[in-house]
Amino acid sequence: MEQTALRPKPMPGREPGGGRSAPVRRPHAARRRGRRLRALLFALFVGTVLVLSGVGLGTVGATVIGMSRLAELQRQAGQAAPGGHGGPSALAYPAPSVPAGPVPARGGATLGLEAVDAEKAGALVVGVHVPGPGYSAGLVRGDVLLVFGRTRVDSAADLAKVVTRARPGKEVILTVRHRSGGYQRLTVVPGVVT
Repeated sequence: MEQTALRPKPMPGREPGGGRSAPVRRPHAARRRGRRLRALLFALFVGTVLVLSGVGLGTVGATVIGMSRLAELQRQAGQAAPGGHGGPSALAYPAPSVPAGPVPARGGATLGLEAVDAEKAGALVVGVHVPGPGYSAGLVRGDVLLVFGRTRVDSAADLAKVVTRARPGKEVILTVRHRSGGYQRLTVVPGVVT
């Protein structure tokens, strides 16, 4: 008679004689692997959607902030006095209205940009048309135009006057103060209003 109490029980997957048998197939492991893969792909998809929607919201937010800043600058330009000071001359003459869009030059020349009065002297560039002469010259939003050719520019109205007197196709030197505070001379070729 065989004593089963003293003999150890075989390990699962092994034969009672000590040899190894074929590995036991576990069908549930393949299903688990498939679930993990699906969960990983779903997580990647959700992460991509969240990142792209965040980028889209950030772009919309930046556009709204930029447009509100443009509206604020145009509002300030509309309230400013012609001389740029709040003195008695501001009461005698109404402030010039600044149109919301680009003003076509009557003389036929244009720089392809939108400008408002700067805080000090000069015309603050609030929009650059692409393509356009201003863009080709290197003007960017936030630049302040101080001199156009040999004429000093104290306001956006001054800039509009000198641009209308310019000859289309003839190079003009601009003196510009960048947002960073640096000054630069740029060459621009005014275009033709079409």
